[in-house]
Amino acid sequence: MIKGLTVVKPVPSAAAWERLSALFADLGFEPGKGWSDAEGEGAAFLAPLGNTEFVTGRPPAVPELLVEVTQLDSVRDVVSRWLQADVRTEDLPGRISEVEDTHWKSRMFTASLADGLDFGFWERTDILAGLPVALEGDLSATGMRFGIVVARWNAVITDRLLQGSLDCILRSGGKRQDTDITRVSGAWEVPAAARMMADLRNAEGGRKYDAIVTLGCLLRGETAHYEAIYNEAARGIGQSQQDTGVPHAFGVLTCETLEQALNRAGVKAGNKGFEAASAAIEMVSIARKLGHGAAEQHAGSGPAAAEAVNAQIAAFSQPEAGAQ
Repeated sequence: MIKGLTVVKPVPSAAAWERLSALFADLGFEPGKGWSDAEGEGAAFLAPLGNTEFVTGRPPAVPELLVEVTQLDSVRDVVSRWLQADVRTEDLPGRISEVEDTHWKSRMFTASLADGLDFGFWERTDILAGLPVALEGDLSATGMRFGIVVARWNAVITDRLLQGSLDCILRSGGKRQDTDITRVSGAWEVPAAARMMADLRNAEGGRKYDAIVTLGCLLRGETAHYEAIYNEAARGIGQSQQDTGVPHAFGVLTCETLEQALNRAGVKAGNKGFEAASAAIEMVSIARKLGHGAAEQHAGSGPAAAEAVNAQIAAFSQPEAGAQ
């Protein structure tokens, strides 16, 4: 079976060989296994893909060696700077063309890197050409319903996370009336509340919320309490997501210091609440494109079942008589 393709090209001098080896390393080629003996040496440079092409009739309008790249203009800058670095000798003539469009839906420039060693560097104008088609979520929250669970503990942080989540949902086309917020005392209680919200049903028997966003903040203390809480919080949120099939976005910060938490709540490192809501929107979009939950038919669904489930959750959340 065919395993690979190697093209061997001689260069005119040891100086040219050293300079070209440095250039190809700067361009990002993976170094391969080279060789050296008393008569010469070689340097191998590997690329993820390779092929050979045979032509007949008219001669090809491109150099013999073609290198497909991304960010073609940046690659040309690297090659151009290399050619200008006092390498224009008899062995290294230093010729480079401008980037031009081709008739085969690409952009290309050519460079003569050594005597008899011409390269064409090119990139596709359609960046998705040749790649497998991948299903991706959109970042439009139009028509989506979200449940947000936010912990009151470390409220100076979690309030900022909540504001970031709401900002993301509204900026993405969601509506405030389609977003419900449940506050709990701390990160330990977040998974339970997230599971309650994920289990809620609408009048038609379907899920009330398309996704749940979980927000909290844990700061390391002097005891193992921190580890116990964040392990169970992460496990519980993940378990709720797996059991219910409702996407849960993880926005519970686990930080060493208050400064780290502030940085992740909108000061220096973005707002992780915003990012969690963005992830939730994308997952809902993917679920809809996959048809997940579109025909949810199982025992116990329907309006009557929805009312029963909602009544149970409402009863659970009501304080007992005489409670203060």
